[in-house]
Amino acid sequence: MIVKRLEGITGFGIDRVARAAAADPAVLRLENLDTDLRPPAAAIEATRAALDDDDANSYLPFHGKLSLREAIAGAVGARAGIEYDPDRNVVVTAGGTQAIYSALLATTDPGDEVLLTDPTYAGVSHRVRLAGAVPRFVPFRVESGAWRLDLDALRAAATTRTRAMVVICPDMPSGALLSTEEWEAIGALCVERNLWLIYDAAFEGIVFDGRPWIHPATLPGMAERAITVGSVSKIHRMIGWRIGWIVGPQAVMDGAVWTHTYVNVTPPGISQAGAEAALRGPAADLGAAVAEWQRRRDTMLAELAGWPVIAPAGGWSLLIDTASFGVAPARASELLLAEARIAATPMTGWAGPVADRHLRFVFANEPVDRLHTIGQRIAGTTLDQLRARSRA
Repeated sequence: MIVKRLEGITGFGIDRVARAAAADPAVLRLENLDTDLRPPAAAIEATRAALDDDDANSYLPFHGKLSLREAIAGAVGARAGIEYDPDRNVVVTAGGTQAIYSALLATTDPGDEVLLTDPTYAGVSHRVRLAGAVPRFVPFRVESGAWRLDLDALRAAATTRTRAMVVICPDMPSGALLSTEEWEAIGALCVERNLWLIYDAAFEGIVFDGRPWIHPATLPGMAERAITVGSVSKIHRMIGWRIGWIVGPQAVMDGAVWTHTYVNVTPPGISQAGAEAALRGPAADLGAAVAEWQRRRDTMLAELAGWPVIAPAGGWSLLIDTASFGVAPARASELLLAEARIAATPMTGWAGPVADRHLRFVFANEPVDRLHTIGQRIAGTTLDQLRARSRA
């Protein structure tokens, strides 16, 4: 018997694809949100040093070491244009996804509605359900070769039961980057309806082609309702450290301290030293990583020319609309693995009808020379034939 909070909750599909790919070195691993780019050297050194630090092997402080909270307050505050108090406005969590869950628990009650984009990360939509809230999806649409948020659908999705909106920007899995107009529409809705905005900044700074980015706390009326969640997993390539954070106004942070503590107790002590070193490190480290990820994105786009792919403006992944040529994403994933030795994840069940059409390719974990093989791998496969037939 399934309890109600688990109704509608499904798996990612990533682990299933990864098991099927097994340990075959010839398989192009595009299924999991990993990267092979090394974390900052200073972060690795600081983590090693923490192994001999007795204070790092402790439950305390529950909401993270003060020096790390100071580094987070400084980094997020510089982007948001707000001076955050490391004691009152910052909680360190065990990764960014725990931060999202704890923020949801601090801002919503069972039955409340939360606005999400479609597509979005399944780890967000299902955490909304686990918190007892109801996800309402606002679709991205394709306009002039780019992902754009449907602003009419945004306003229509908000009801008297809506309490919050969760936005990832750049988006995962689509790589969409919200425009000034889109952010202003989100901000206006939050102010008008008195909504919390949980801004997932996991990929903030991983933006391509020199595009500008906006922190939503800088919008009119949003400083007191924008909650920033982030981590060192993506920007600093420190997935295994499991360090994230919640930064926001004291009105929500008083509760977030306890939702974090009773979900996880404490963030990993040994990892906190490495996270602090990364946050205090040079910006050039991220710039070099972004340049490499952009090279990989560009390689993917060149190899997939002619396929229904929208260029991501940032992040680590891109989507292909396999439903547009009559193939369900799960079937497309099976065909690519069997015939092209490419592992990719279907987006079915990740959000709403937009996600359900797409297959995700992660380009952050394979070097350019291997990504250059995608075109020849796919050529002549069943999937390629089905695409060609749909265009005939």
